[in-house]
Amino acid sequence: MKTLYKNLAAAFLLFGSLSASADNGPVYNVKKYGAKGDGQHLDTKAIDKAIDEAAAAGGGTVYFPAGEYLSVTIHLKSNVGLYIDQGATIEAATPGDDVKYDLPEKGENEVYQDYGHCHFHNSLIVGENLHDISIMGPGRIWGKGLVNNDNKKPQEGLGNKTISLKLCRNVIFKDFTIAHGGWFCFLLTAVDNMTIDGIKMDTNRDGIDLISSKNVHISNCTVNSPNDDGIVLKCDFSLNYPRVLENVTITNCGVSGYKEGTLLDGTFVKDGRSPTGRIKLGTESNGGYKNITISNCTFDYCRGLCLETVDGADLSDITITNLTMRDIKNAPIFVRLGARQRGPEGFQFSQLHRVIISNVVAYNVEAKQGAIISGIPGHDIEDLTLSNIRIYFKGGGTKEQIDTKVPDLIKSYPEPDQFGTTPAYGFFIRNVKDLKMSDVEVSYEKEEARPAFALDNVTGADFEHVRAKKADGGSTFMLNTVKNFKVFNSDGVADVKLADVEKKML
Repeated sequence: MKTLYKNLAAAFLLFGSLSASADNGPVYNVKKYGAKGDGQHLDTKAIDKAIDEAAAAGGGTVYFPAGEYLSVTIHLKSNVGLYIDQGATIEAATPGDDVKYDLPEKGENEVYQDYGHCHFHNSLIVGENLHDISIMGPGRIWGKGLVNNDNKKPQEGLGNKTISLKLCRNVIFKDFTIAHGGWFCFLLTAVDNMTIDGIKMDTNRDGIDLISSKNVHISNCTVNSPNDDGIVLKCDFSLNYPRVLENVTITNCGVSGYKEGTLLDGTFVKDGRSPTGRIKLGTESNGGYKNITISNCTFDYCRGLCLETVDGADLSDITITNLTMRDIKNAPIFVRLGARQRGPEGFQFSQLHRVIISNVVAYNVEAKQGAIISGIPGHDIEDLTLSNIRIYFKGGGTKEQIDTKVPDLIKSYPEPDQFGTTPAYGFFIRNVKDLKMSDVEVSYEKEEARPAFALDNVTGADFEHVRAKKADGGSTFMLNTVKNFKVFNSDGVADVKLADVEKKML
């Protein structure tokens, strides 16, 4: 109990000193530098002046008391943090004749990734080649005046990102809220040693885009993004060289696709579309993905988990566990190795191996697609383990759909919907080597004519303790060109070992 009182006392002293020093330093109150905080006057110059003075003094905290701070591009500096207090909002101004964001700089490479990934300066808050920076506090950032599309007219002075960092290190984002964040709430490229914790995002496009970064921990975040991805990891060519994304954890986060704004107002409106809102690795995938853990996350009224490498990245050593999904609008699990090859000529082919996905529950999943695990001919997904998974589909598949030919889409953008209807309601597995599935159960609400599992060009597949609902006279497995196939201790299917199968139903 004494320790608890000491901790509480320390917390009160910390907040008391922050408030007391807001007028006197070393905390730099933006109102002391001329900020109005009235939502009418542009406060950018005052904010930047406070940041400059803090940096010149060797570092400090730039403090935003309650108020509405209208601004265009704010320029972060090393050893300086922003603290947005309760009741304070940094609002992205609407561009006009005298209201312009920084122009997008010439990208080091503008060929192998979308326009938005190549430019960083046209943002509300920007930092490049910085260290030891933070944005914290219970306040809000409102991207009201940010655009959310691929606009290539820099002369207009538009801003399209809430926070953009490039080549930075030792970064903390904590506790604030972002509403309507533009194309990206966070565009973070080559940012190392970073913590993102307790952020709420209710936005019109991407929540967090983490690219080619190292030692990053994302926790306790809530992202509602109906029109794009919630949390997405990438490794693109925007630095003009491939850089690995590695040593990343995502934990205790929730993603959803409710109508924009209805997360923060608590109404959680479903508008009948097919929202996005998911956690994804990909699509830009040049540098590599290594040592990544995703755990204890929820997916609600959105698309499913995606692991994609299609531009030459080695995606390996990935552990994903404890996911709960509800009202999922396409494949609940999508693991894709492709050959889009959006990179320099002659760049290597992708690899996808050493991935473990476990402890997943998905309820009320759309019937069109099962989970999709698909490599390409000559480039198999390897060493994939799935265990303790329960997926409950809406069902309703027909006998005619069993004969569906799923397109290879070798060079295509890797989106589950492009694969169309799958011939199995549970899992469609193609071009895979060394697959292990245990304690996996799939079922449906409406009668299903399709089998639970379809395997096509698979070498080495072990199924243990698998349970799958099936129609009278139906099959659990459909095998097409499968080698070293084993099933044991599974309801409704006799134990079997098959060395080489051309076509078979079980």
